[in-house]
Amino acid sequence: MKKFLQTFLFVALASGPLLISSAQVVAAQGEFEGESVTVGLTAGSAEEVWQVVVEKALEDGIEVNLEIFTDYVQPNVALQDGSLDVNAFQHVAFLDDWNASNDGDLEPIGFTFVSPMGAYSDKISSLEELADGDVIGIPNDPTNGGRAILALEIAGIIEVDDEVGALATIADITANPLNLEFIELEAAQLPASLPDVAAAFINTNFATDAGLTLDDAIFVDSEHPEELNEAYKNVIAVRSEDVDNPLYQQLVTYYQTPEVAQAILDATAGADKPIWESADSVEDTEESEAETSADEAA
Repeated sequence: MKKFLQTFLFVALASGPLLISSAQVVAAQGEFEGESVTVGLTAGSAEEVWQVVVEKALEDGIEVNLEIFTDYVQPNVALQDGSLDVNAFQHVAFLDDWNASNDGDLEPIGFTFVSPMGAYSDKISSLEELADGDVIGIPNDPTNGGRAILALEIAGIIEVDDEVGALATIADITANPLNLEFIELEAAQLPASLPDVAAAFINTNFATDAGLTLDDAIFVDSEHPEELNEAYKNVIAVRSEDVDNPLYQQLVTYYQTPEVAQAILDATAGADKPIWESADSVEDTEESEAETSADEAA
């Protein structure tokens, strides 16, 4: 993961946060008319956000087809075997781990957003209320499961071997004073597990799909940015042979716009944060407007 992440960050720093040049934007007008792209997403808010991209592309005569998946494995399998042209559902750590485990050659071509991971519970209002022997639900994929374990460490509930980085496992827990037990489930199934566990760590897209918001979370890892691993930035990915494909690069251009940044904030109630270079101003504007409204109301 370290080598892949370093390479990815080098590309990002060398060209800006994977932004596309103005020349490519101009070239899109009419150049790709009649072309089509199939994009793989996971269920949840992503489909709503990508509808903005669909509409933008259609204005230039490009048909963007969205294929929705309910797990974190098949979107990469489908991209690798050519069933998809592009996917957009994962962070850098997950992409790197999938490549390593499946002899894959998928690469990122643009940043999208960072999605917080929250702990949710039907039984307690704080992780500090966890009791001896409680059961914690975590995703069963290596990177999101690792992120949940590291979130518990950030919260001061457990300690984890410092050498493992973003891919921490249950076996890497070095101190578990509450003797917590862990149940590993498909990420999409974790909301349904809440009645049966003390708490569950749920990715934002699946939490949103289940009607949960960050206000419902009893702990959110992104509220501790100084301790959150940078590998958790999400990306648009393609096969390595398509990294320089101008049509797919144009798709990144459609995504990295103020309209999509606002759609991300709206679709996730501000939970997901757009992370390309020009996206910060959108959130700043929204926060400024909220502060102004609050001041006027007062």
